Amino acid sequence: MLEGLAQKGFELKFLSHAAAILDKDFPVALTELDQALGALTIPITEIIALGGGETKGTQRMRHSLSELGWKKFEFVIKKTINGVEREATSHEIDHVKAFDGAYVALEIEWNNKDPFFDRDLENFKRLHAEGAISVGVIVTRGTSLHQNVWNFVSRFALENKINSFEDLQRLNIDLTRRKRAAIEKRTTRKKNPIDFPVAWADNFVADKYGEATTHWRKLMDRVDRGVGNPCPLLLIGIPESVVTFAEAATPEAIAAAIDDAVQDIEPVLTNEED
Repeated sequence: MLEGLAQKGFELKFLSHAAAILDKDFPVALTELDQALGALTIPITEIIALGGGETKGTQRMRHSLSELGWKKFEFVIKKTINGVEREATSHEIDHVKAFDGAYVALEIEWNNKDPFFDRDLENFKRLHAEGAISVGVIVTRGTSLHQNVWNFVSRFALENKINSFEDLQRLNIDLTRRKRAAIEKRTTRKKNPIDFPVAWADNFVADKYGEATTHWRKLMDRVDRGVGNPCPLLLIGIPESVVTFAEAATPEAIAAAIDDAVQDIEPVLTNEED
């Protein structure tokens, strides 16, 4: 089951009999998930260019799912008493597909604030309780990807000879005043100054891919304490192997990654200020 993803290092966790349900009733869904997610690659230039935002790689994954019929969908649940509507709730899910009248719902949490997991899991729980969905799926950064973001950013800095603010500007990488001041403080201090590429990598990763963002461990924290239970769940962690360094880090490549960003993505870890 999802052998292609497993072979590529994706973390997979099935909860509340989701494996049996998907295998028996939704084999096509499994094939499509294997196809759409298995093709994922994310050049390091996209991670750098979009900071904590959703990379073009994850946008391509969304497009692949959409092309397979996994569309944004709003579930509206209304309750009436003697013909009078007493309550109505709606739940919008980014990717939903019906298979013989039964629905599978999917959310991608590349890099939001980690409470978004609570929202997703509670939505899935309510929708399952109402009979609206059969299985909920969450895709997020896996353990190896989350743990290696700093290594990727540091490698990018080394390979592109980033040793100053001017070098960042050369690659169209802008910094707020706050970030510039934080980096400068560490690189110019008298006691144990930090090399510029290390200070920049530390700042970038802490600000954009910190522990309070959506990643595998934060998701496990939720499901281990029962959030979303008893909705059948398939949880998928994206591995470090999707990150590539083949694309040259030119100013044009960085600019193109920024220009092609999707404008309606959900809020991410921090807002740029100043």
